[in-house]
Amino acid sequence: MISEDLLKILACPACKTPLALKENGQSLKCASCHRVYPIRDGIPILLIEEAAVEAS
Repeated sequence: MISEDLLKILACPACKTPLALKENGQSLKCASCHRVYPIRDGIPILLIEEAAVEAS
């Protein structure tokens, strides 16, 4: 699980919008560009090439 303090400072590397934890707790989603970044072993993988783009 990602701590609240860490969530406050995480931003999308593509558009610099703050990220939000998805309901499943396994990924972070950008509300602006709709990229979803995985969380593996409790570590957010904030690489643009690792992100999936979801429909809004």
